[in-house]
Amino acid sequence: MTPRAPIQTFDDIRGLLADLPGPDGTAWLRTWEREPLLTKPPGSLGRLEAVAAWLAAWQGRHPPRMERPTAVVFAGNHGVTAQNISSYPPAVTAQMVGNFEAGGAAINQLCSVFGVDLRVQAMDLERPTRDFTEAPAMDEDECVAAFNAGLAAVDADADVLCLGEMGIGNTTAAAAICHALHGGAAADWTGPGTGLAGEELTRKTEVVAGAVRRHGDGADGLEVLRRFGGRELAAIAGAVVGARLVRVPVLLDGYVCTAAAAPLAALAPGALDHCQVGHTSAEPGHARLLERLDKTPLLHLAMRLGEASGAVLAVPVLRAAAACHAGMATFAEAGVSDRPDAS
Repeated sequence: MTPRAPIQTFDDIRGLLADLPGPDGTAWLRTWEREPLLTKPPGSLGRLEAVAAWLAAWQGRHPPRMERPTAVVFAGNHGVTAQNISSYPPAVTAQMVGNFEAGGAAINQLCSVFGVDLRVQAMDLERPTRDFTEAPAMDEDECVAAFNAGLAAVDADADVLCLGEMGIGNTTAAAAICHALHGGAAADWTGPGTGLAGEELTRKTEVVAGAVRRHGDGADGLEVLRRFGGRELAAIAGAVVGARLVRVPVLLDGYVCTAAAAPLAALAPGALDHCQVGHTSAEPGHARLLERLDKTPLLHLAMRLGEASGAVLAVPVLRAAAACHAGMATFAEAGVSDRPDAS
């Protein structure tokens, strides 16, 4: 399934968000009908039971399957790095893409051990976005092009899509997006990123605060994404929508990835219903953003790496939920006495 018409403008994206497909109610109902029959006390698998129902509803089938998980990491460069808001130079983005391609990064090891197909997509690394302290990061055409790249990156045969990013400076972009969308103080959303502290962190916070004052608050999610985001963040937003269109549930990674998806929720309530969040990042703004989005992460390991690492780490949780739901015997099949009728 593809969008009804080519995405050429923000209005096209808004139209797409206004008509997103919902969950498969039949698959959802069949999951909850089966759960009480399985050889376990009711509710004893806790959140795994809800995860199984979520997978079934958004895959559009019962039982859910977890045979083909896929991860896509988008990489982009940010003009705001001119403001010295990172411990690393922008050249590291391209170097890390090379490391991904050579199999040397953490995400390569995680995908290998958990059987996740990994793809990396560099987004015009030689052409950073504009420094958003001086001008909006992207114009509409640039943002739409990156969004379309995300739409096109979705494998319709995947059982789940793990999304992640790489981009020096993108925790600053994420903080600006969250500050613009959700208000509060810039310090609420700005964290150490690659390890900033003291005066360096103060400088980063001031950059975020000044940029949001300059470009205005978040009346419109797409404008927030355009003014403060990067190409990799816009691509993540596109991939979230693209996955919804072809019934592929999504695992979001950490702070930057969730911030990239947050403008969609601001535009259309329920736009992230097909998304789970893999983990809570140690980046302090992430927990605050998850609260605003009403998302409970699957893991909390004090990570802040990016690269889809936290999303891929959550794949075994989804596999466990699907396996228990589909593979456990019912009381009748196992010849185990069910609970007596409480009535």
